[in-house]
Amino acid sequence: MYEGYCMRCREHKEMKSIVKTAMKNGRNAVKGVCTTCGAGMYKILPTEKAKAAK
Repeated sequence: MYEGYCMRCREHKEMKSIVKTAMKNGRNAVKGVCTTCGAGMYKILPTEKAKAAK
């Protein structure tokens, strides 16, 4: 499970409905939804974690 910062709750929260994506510059990221309020969340993955996720 990935954790990101929710702008609506203003706290670090776990994400649900996670989708792995690639940005234009080639970096990997995950999109998800806040488990508390349902706001969209986006987290850019570090290079090491991105390689492990493949």
